[in-house]
Amino acid sequence: MIRHRSRGFTLIELAVTITVGAVVVAFMAMFIVAPLEGYTAQTRRAQLTDDAESALRFMGRDLRAALPNSVRITSSGSVTALEMLATIDGARYVDGGPLANAALTLDFTTADGAFATSVPFTQLTLPWSSSTAYLAIYNVGVPGADAYQMAHVITPPGTTITITAGASANQNLVTLNPAFQFAYGSPQKRVYLVAGPVSYLCDTNAGTLSRYAGYAIAATQPTSAAALQAAGASAARVANDVSACSFAFSAGTAQRNALATLTLALTQSGESVQLLHEVPLVNAP
Repeated sequence: MIRHRSRGFTLIELAVTITVGAVVVAFMAMFIVAPLEGYTAQTRRAQLTDDAESALRFMGRDLRAALPNSVRITSSGSVTALEMLATIDGARYVDGGPLANAALTLDFTTADGAFATSVPFTQLTLPWSSSTAYLAIYNVGVPGADAYQMAHVITPPGTTITITAGASANQNLVTLNPAFQFAYGSPQKRVYLVAGPVSYLCDTNAGTLSRYAGYAIAATQPTSAAALQAAGASAARVANDVSACSFAFSAGTAQRNALATLTLALTQSGESVQLLHEVPLVNAP
């Protein structure tokens, strides 16, 4: 009978095998882990860039629709606050002239409760009526012509504004109850329909950028979430992971538009991106 002798691994052979395997795995890890980490970092940067781009574009859309000369910016501690008066629509009113119909013209010498437009509102479904919106004419953002003061250039809260179709395609009929006297005429005869204030708060301590709306116009700018919420504002988160932000506004001149400069930096897991947007704004009231 032939006997076969069984032979297993010796301890030295097992140790050598484990060592060689570990070296092979280590070398493989060097070629696999680094690309995976690079891919993860690239994906994270792309997501942060997309988030920052979306937030800045969202702010830019609100700024382009703001009442001219209504942008104001204040910093307090870790919070930078940007506020504007959001418009719903705009038109051009009919003013006095030698052949003008007095019933259709806007009178700046007394309280006037009815006038017509020569260029219509285009974003409304007529007839339209509201007691929560405002009409503004010639807001230049200085004392005596500042819409935030709720006098002279903007209708008071609670004014019922009604807009109906006129006799021609370009004519709308506007009524105000009670009547209101606008202090100044616009050189371009522009009248704006204002929804109310909108604020953005960038809080680098909390790492958030939030939008607030649905509160009353006030002379003093609210610069905290607590103040805005106390005024009845509703909040919506625009961006997280905010590590830095900077908002600046140049009012412009009669020869050039205003300019809002927005800088936003987002940071997550050691990856950071910083984007800058410049938003040209119409500042001719």
